[in-house]
Amino acid sequence: MNTLTVAELAGEHAELLPQRDTLLFDINIAPVVAVNLSFAINAATIGSTASSNAFQWLGVLQH
Repeated sequence: MNTLTVAELAGEHAELLPQRDTLLFDINIAPVVAVNLSFAINAATIGSTASSNAFQWLGVLQH
């Protein structure tokens, strides 16, 4: 872990957050859709193997 020098600490700044009652009504809804899709077919073959890769699609819509 690095330690801060006095000069670095003096260069930092902070700002106040809004009051909690202001934050109470800031509703943020983001629907998330995730789809995993994979296919493997092993039909009418003796002693063989089937493998499959899965691909994922993820979508987020936020207002």
